Amino acid sequence: MKIVTVILAGGQSRRMQRDKALLIVNGIPLIRRIYEVAIKCTPQVYVVTPWPERYQDLLPADCRWLLEKSPHQGPLIAFQQSLPQIDADWILLLACDLPYLDVLLIQQWLKDLENVEERAIAYLAPQAKGWETLCGCYRTSCRQSLDGFIQAGGQSFQCWLQQEIVAPMSVIAPQIFTNWNSPEDILIE
Repeated sequence: MKIVTVILAGGQSRRMQRDKALLIVNGIPLIRRIYEVAIKCTPQVYVVTPWPERYQDLLPADCRWLLEKSPHQGPLIAFQQSLPQIDADWILLLACDLPYLDVLLIQQWLKDLENVEERAIAYLAPQAKGWETLCGCYRTSCRQSLDGFIQAGGQSFQCWLQQEIVAPMSVIAPQIFTNWNSPEDILIE
């Protein structure tokens, strides 16, 4: 089973009023921290962004870049655009603003993928409002379903996943899903 990571780094960061991927956490930019966790979990990491030049000097040369062709259309469209360019069975999808990612927990999720029923297109954490969509695993075979959903005008991960079979993650640590959206969210570390 081949698993790769896709990091989404194309948001406008309006509420933060500056690029979230460039926020410094423990002395390093947040996008670098996400990459370092991801590369310990999967052999290949892709970054989807309309601005690769903004981040290239922050990440190792073996990082793969996927140009977001329709910027500012949201994470679902960015994810959809990445799918045809990836050769893998599963994608660990991560937002670029998750400061508390945990290598051991993610490695456990990836081990659990062997036991996810074949009909499930994703392995995600259930939340009160639906699924935790930007820190979880998706089968690359979800492409046909996602293409059809978007062609019909869909733009929401939650609405798409309501129509699909999703396997709930068995081991969850809620802090891992903390993301930084505004200056008030940032804790001094």
